[in-house]
Amino acid sequence: MNAPNFITIIRILSVPVLIVVLLSQFKGNKLIAFAIFLIAALTDMLDGIWARRKNQITTLGKLLDPIADKLLVASALICLVELGTVASWMAIILIGRGIAVTGLRAIASSQGHHIQASRLGKIKMWVEATAISLLILGKNILGQFYFLALVGLWLAIAVSLISGAKYFLKFRFLFASKDY
Repeated sequence: MNAPNFITIIRILSVPVLIVVLLSQFKGNKLIAFAIFLIAALTDMLDGIWARRKNQITTLGKLLDPIADKLLVASALICLVELGTVASWMAIILIGRGIAVTGLRAIASSQGHHIQASRLGKIKMWVEATAISLLILGKNILGQFYFLALVGLWLAIAVSLISGAKYFLKFRFLFASKDY
């Protein structure tokens, strides 16, 4: 267990806390949920940088990091659907893209290929995290600037679809195998 993996595990453990805080009705819950989500999203960048700089990249880290990201984003989106903030079809697109790319990575791995996150995939994560952060704050806190949350959500959907399509187009050769 190294520090980057520990940070990733903390991110995973923050998910139930985020869910409880976000779905609870108490004064300041949106600000606390925003802080939890933002800190967890920032640790995604921190653990990767740390692992690369300190040469602490592990198989466990390679497996846990994308799982932690998907858990964080999916949990927040599902809560936002429950709260009536995000349309369910939007959450399905964002969550579904993540699952589809994870499946593509599993297929690639079974054939001896490794698919790293693309630059556009990383941009997608940060656009998504920014949009979700703003959506968590909501209309009451953001006021007239709430439109930025909605613009961010639409942008996250667009970048998700484009980056997902690029992954599948770039690695379509994986499906040429006789096993498929």
